[in-house]
Amino acid sequence: MRKLSDVILDQKPLILRETATVQSACAAMRDARAGSVVVTDASDRLAGIFTGRDAVVRVLAEGRNAATTTLAEVMTRKPMTLRPEQSAIDALRLMWDGGFRHVPLVRDGRVLGVVSRGDFKGLEFGRHEDERDLWEHMR
Repeated sequence: MRKLSDVILDQKPLILRETATVQSACAAMRDARAGSVVVTDASDRLAGIFTGRDAVVRVLAEGRNAATTTLAEVMTRKPMTLRPEQSAIDALRLMWDGGFRHVPLVRDGRVLGVVSRGDFKGLEFGRHEDERDLWEHMR
């Protein structure tokens, strides 16, 4: 079973401070071809996560100015996290149950990487679908 540390091997997660603007976060996400930004506080500890979906729902749809709105105002605070030694299946379960696509990997409050649904294909994804089907039949 693949560990999440294998998924993020050599990953340089997109990390911005909570004082960064939504505009700068969106530009960084575009440039990095990333779907999320991990947001840290002044002590480099996880403060939240900001996704493309947050940009649409919490910024554009609300008529906020992306150039002046900070990530602290619109990020998801205290997101669910995983440890790098957990399995890919653990990540897929958490994402499925929580209804989100990005999960920061954290150890002792420090961000090590981010996993997204797109990181998992093949065996892990198939196993998770089989597991979900089994739970559906047991209800």
